[in-house]
Amino acid sequence: MKVCKFGGTSVASAQQIRKVASIIKADPARRIVVVSAPGKRHSGDVKVTDLLIRLASAALLGESIQQPLQAVIDRYTEIADELGLDRDIIDIIRADLSDRLRADSGQHDLYIDSIKAAGEDNSAKLIAAYFTSIGMQAEYVNPHTAGLFVNDPPERAQALPESYGQLAALSNQPSITVFPGFFAFTKSGMLRTFDRGGSDITGSILAAAVKAELYENFTDVDCVFAANPQVVDNPVEIEQMTYREMRELSYAGFAVLHDEALMPAYRASVPLCIRNTNNPSAPGTMIVAERADSPRPVTGISADSGFSTLYVGKYLMNREVGFGRKLLQILEEEEISYEHIPSGIDNLSVILRSHQLDDEKEQRIIERVKNELQADDVHIRNDFSMVVLVGEGMNNNKGLTARAAAAFARTNVNIEMINQGSSEVSLVFGILKEDEGKILNELYKEFFAPALVGQ
Repeated sequence: MKVCKFGGTSVASAQQIRKVASIIKADPARRIVVVSAPGKRHSGDVKVTDLLIRLASAALLGESIQQPLQAVIDRYTEIADELGLDRDIIDIIRADLSDRLRADSGQHDLYIDSIKAAGEDNSAKLIAAYFTSIGMQAEYVNPHTAGLFVNDPPERAQALPESYGQLAALSNQPSITVFPGFFAFTKSGMLRTFDRGGSDITGSILAAAVKAELYENFTDVDCVFAANPQVVDNPVEIEQMTYREMRELSYAGFAVLHDEALMPAYRASVPLCIRNTNNPSAPGTMIVAERADSPRPVTGISADSGFSTLYVGKYLMNREVGFGRKLLQILEEEEISYEHIPSGIDNLSVILRSHQLDDEKEQRIIERVKNELQADDVHIRNDFSMVVLVGEGMNNNKGLTARAAAAFARTNVNIEMINQGSSEVSLVFGILKEDEGKILNELYKEFFAPALVGQ
């Protein structure tokens, strides 16, 4: 059995949904289909999820919801009409949206989540109806009915262990299961959404639960590339990579797959393939537990912006027992997670995601660290990017850090931070955001230029 997930561009229009149906019909092993909300049909288009956020905002502000509601319904109506579906499906979608809008809006975040989730939920209903209309035996399945349960707030939504046993029953379904991605329910019936790219997470959970032979993640690219093709010209294709490599690259900006989506498949040893809905004959990129050795020590290079650095300096910090724990305790109390902690004997830096901060919280953290830890110097700097070199062969390759540093020197880009994980699968450099494109291209030349392969 194979589990297939189709992203927003794959279900953005009737034409795309016909491609999805052809892909499913081409392989009888494709029995579970996870779908996103309709995405952009062209560069100037608006995703259905964004339309739903506008709708939720209007409802919460007490504004007229007629125009944003009609905009959502129009998208589904256009798809349904082009697929030749009966208007009954639009009546179902309209009723669903009305029910969500009438729900208790006391908890704003949960109210918005419920309305956002209508994108995936109604996409699944519509696609299941289309499959049935063309003679495919298919059934829409709701996550609550199937038993996909998550923890309660305030922690981020994660599938409860018992969900896997309940979802395993989907493997016995005689029909094709069409399952909405992105959301699940608590045991008390509260709808919660996963983090960004949550449909990837749903697909991975289902693949693990049914012990799929393969989890196919269909998107709009033929494969994973060694670098961002929007920044680097004609980067090489990656035919095969490990879970660890994909995890590291996803963390640092690879938009092809949500980094959290790897965990369920990894734990269940389900191989994953990134494929293209628009070119299903392309083999894609296989993500596996172990892969054959490559002549290149670096598998891929990625970068992501939106980082800040909390700098803390204190004389004889290294002799103060519990200093690091106290610092992290302050961050925990401020509900902030950290990414990296490079340190010296009298100073350390904590790398944070900038979206967790605002001016008020920054000032409060600085004051708390100064007053509670008696630090000599505390400040926060913003607008950083993390550049990551990733490869299973890096730990056995001498001089790799020197080669990377030489690339930085050639571009005159300053290294603000450097960190290598204990696994030695990745090497992380902190730089100013403005230098991101320049150094990505130079690092790519250093490690992927044909003359340097195998060096």
